[in-house]
This record gives sequence, C-alpha cells and structure tokens, in this order.
Amino acid sequence: MSAPTTPIGAPVSAPAGAPPGPRTATEPRTATVPRAGTEPRARFRDLFAAEWIRFWSLRSMPWVLGVSALVVIGANLKAAKYTYDHTTPDDPVSAAGASWAATNASFTVFAADIVMIVAGSVGAVVIVSEYATGMIRTTLAAVPDRRAVVTAKASVLAVVMLGYGGLTAGVSFGFGQAILSGRHLGLSITDPGALRVVSAAALLAPVCAFVGLALGVLIRHAAGTVVTTVLLLFLAPASFSESNRWTALVGHAMPLTAWQRLARVDLTETLLPPYPATVGGSWAAYAAWPVLSLLVAVIVLRRRDL
Repeated sequence: MSAPTTPIGAPVSAPAGAPPGPRTATEPRTATVPRAGTEPRARFRDLFAAEWIRFWSLRSMPWVLGVSALVVIGANLKAAKYTYDHTTPDDPVSAAGASWAATNASFTVFAADIVMIVAGSVGAVVIVSEYATGMIRTTLAAVPDRRAVVTAKASVLAVVMLGYGGLTAGVSFGFGQAILSGRHLGLSITDPGALRVVSAAALLAPVCAFVGLALGVLIRHAAGTVVTTVLLLFLAPASFSESNRWTALVGHAMPLTAWQRLARVDLTETLLPPYPATVGGSWAAYAAWPVLSLLVAVIVLRRRDL
C-alpha cells in the first residue's frame, strides 16, 4: 500500500509531539513590542514638599523673615509705648478715642510698609530665583504640568507668609495692648473691631506675596520685579483720589488702601472722604488679589516658552 502523497506547495505539518521547527518565510510574524511603563503622576503633597525644601534652601530667607519680623514687632511696641507715655490716667478719653489709639498702636503704617515690602519681595524671589539659575527648566521637565508647579509654589508661599503675618500681627497686638493696659487703653481680641484689625494685618503679607509671585512670572528679573512690586503696592494707591467715584473705586481695590480701611475701627464724619472705602469692599479686594495673581501666573507660565 503506497504512502499518501502531499501536493506540491502545501504546508507540511509536523508529527504530533515533534519539536517546532524553524519559522519559514511564509509564516506571518507577530511583532512583540514591550509595553512602555507609564510613570505615575506627581502627587501634590510631593510637589508641596519639594517646593517647601526649595523655599528654605535660599539661605537669606530665614534671615529676611526673622529680622523683618523683629523690626515690625519692635516698631509696633514702640508706638504702643509712645501712646502710653503721652497719655495720663486723669485725661478724659472717649471710647472712640481709646479704640483709635489702641488699634493704631497695635499695627502702625510703618509696620505695614515693612510687611508689604518683605512679602512682595519674597513672593518675587520664589519664582525669579529659578529663572536666574535656570532651574525652572529642570523643574518643568520633571513636572510638565505647569499649573501644578505654580499651585505648589503658591501654597508654600501662602503657608509661610500667613504664618509670618499672623506672628507679627498677633505678637504686636498682644504685647501692645499689655503695655496700653497701664493707661486703661488696652483692648481684648473680643472687643469690637479688634479681630478685624489683627486679621487684616495678618493677611496683608500673603496678599502682597501673591502679587510679587505674579509679577515675577511676568518680568522674570529680580530687580525689575521688586521695583514694579513696590510701585504697584505703594505708589499706585496714591495716584487715585477718593474725590471721584471711579478713581476711588480703583484706589480702594489696592491692598494698601484696603488694609487702611480695615485697620480703622472708628470713623467720624469729618474724616470721611467723598467716596470712602467700605469694610466689605476691602475684604473683597483682599480676596481678589491672590486669585487674580494666581490666574495670571498660571496663564503666563503655560503659554510662554522658556
């Protein structure tokens, strides 16, 4: 009996149990491409920790914050001591006058100026220092999400400056009122307007720091950013008169003008300008500046090539 023949050109199947033979040219090849591993997205707490370390790696930062805090507290305590020395217990002092003297001495205009300069400069240095050294390219290469980078920087800045402002405002108010209590002028934090004064002084630092951060992203130069910050925070409010409705609205939106209104506990009709700032409007200005500054920083950093 003859063995079955296989047609010419037909594939020859191997016997059962035989090892596979070499791949022929006619067999289809299946490409085996290794699956690329996707790196996990950076967590916000990791970005916050990295920015926290970067913030305190600037050697001048602890000195700037520490020395300026002592200057601010010292200036406020000096004002409280001056009020104490120039007030006698026998002088009839009205309730409004006592409140004005106590709150004015707890956080002076000079102290507010120092806080604004320091906070605005610190906010600018947070981002400008990376532009100066070129580390901003490394940062964005490691974390391409620029919105997350700005948010992490702003969060660290907010925490540090809120602590800075709260420390200077709280210590100044507490020790200042302790000094004034010898003349029966001291206030408690529960007295009308006292908490507002302390809160406005504490929040002034982070508000101005966010302004410096936004200007730092826009200008990218240390000296130019600091000068622009000072011009915006100090000279711009003086350019808008309160005798006209529209200029008064713009002037009231400035951080310095908003703080001045929140720091005044008592206003008499003789001191009121034609279009005075309101407490609600001043708080709104405090809230608007950080939000707008963060939006500007995010938009500019995302659209601008480095």
